[in-house]
Order: sequence, then C-alpha cells, then structure tokens
Amino acid sequence: MRTLIQRVSKASVTVDGKVVSAIGPGLLLLLGIEDADDLSDVEWLSQKVLNLRIFLDDAGAMNRSVLETGGEVLVVSQFTLHASCKKGNRPSFIKAARPEKATPLYEQFATALANGLGKAVGMGVFGAHMEVALVNEGPVTILIDSRQRE
Repeated sequence: MRTLIQRVSKASVTVDGKVVSAIGPGLLLLLGIEDADDLSDVEWLSQKVLNLRIFLDDAGAMNRSVLETGGEVLVVSQFTLHASCKKGNRPSFIKAARPEKATPLYEQFATALANGLGKAVGMGVFGAHMEVALVNEGPVTILIDSRQRE
C-alpha cells in the first residue's frame, strides 16, 4: 500500500462537474493498493499517516502531526501509484489490486483514519475519473510504502 502525502491548505475532488469532497488545512492522501496488501497494511499505514510530524510548530520546525493540529484528511484512490515503467514507455499496473480487493481496503483505510482523527475523512469516488485540486503547503510531499515500512 502506497500513499503520496501532501500537506495542503485546501484540497477537493470533483466528479462529473460536482465537488464530492473538500477539506481545509490538513493532508491530501493519494492511495495506491497492491494485490499483496491486507488489513495489516491498512493499520500500519493509517497510524503512520496520523502520527507523521510534518506540520510546523511554534518555532517553525516540522514537529506536529495532523492529530495535533486538528487538520482534515482527504483520501483519493490512485492505482497509478503502482505503475511499473521498467519495460518500454507504457506503464504496467500489474501490481495494482483489482477493484474487488482494493475497494474494501480503501474504505477500511479511510475508516481507520476517521477513527484515529475522531472526525469524518473526505474521500474521492473509487474508480471514477476525478479532478483533484490542491494547494500544497510548504510544499511538503512524502511517499510512504507499507511494504518497505520506512
């Protein structure tokens, strides 16, 4: 399970011309689920995201988590995070989980984040063509892969 974390001042997801989710200051998470992922990846990655200290403290150092700041979270499914570009110029998505496996894990990940935050988490529409808008704060962008646990 991979997530591309972006610290944002605001972010939104639009589907078919309608905003389906929007947040203020917090985290935009692009989430890619691979076939090997399971509930242990959901648990590990959700805790890592919630406790990641990437928000500024009073001294201007990245020393606070989204939990500490009371920020919001928006999760968008993105199978292309598992693209392999080893052969040729057309990416292969063979490692990405099929929707029947990925959808429940995506929903469980969002639920784990909401439970940890104590409030609702914004979500994109799984499998839909989405327009994601964001204002990256910092900019801060971090990639975490639950397979590597680093």
